[in-house]
Amino acid sequence: MATYIDNRKAHFNYSVEETFEAGIKLTGLEVKAIKNGSGVLNSAFVIVRGGEAYIMNMHIPPYQPHNTDPGYDPDRTRKLLLSKKEIKRLADKDSTKGLTLIPLSLYSKGPYIKVSIAVARGKKVFDKRETIKKRESDIEISREYKVR
Repeated sequence: MATYIDNRKAHFNYSVEETFEAGIKLTGLEVKAIKNGSGVLNSAFVIVRGGEAYIMNMHIPPYQPHNTDPGYDPDRTRKLLLSKKEIKRLADKDSTKGLTLIPLSLYSKGPYIKVSIAVARGKKVFDKRETIKKRESDIEISREYKVR
């Protein structure tokens, strides 16, 4: 299970409450670009409309820029492949005030590319400061143990 693209800022900007695994509908050139490691999830989010889930603002640049269809949109909306039960649960969570649906990573599972989706709550500034302090203290502690 190789991780191709990771949303590094997700755990810093949001507190993750629940995660889901979904398939994603891609073209062949997008699959090649993702397996090449190019793509951005930082500004992406998930919406549920009409009983279907979509990922918005996920940027996947063309695999071969000079050999790509002129109508290719790297920021197009892509459909997520989930069961009806999962879509209903996501729709209920998305309608709750303060919760949002964000992608965490794109990875392979067998021959398929999957996306990990999180139901998350945005962090306030003081929560982010706490995260930074905790990370720095963990680094200091690990340095002390290495010295001894």
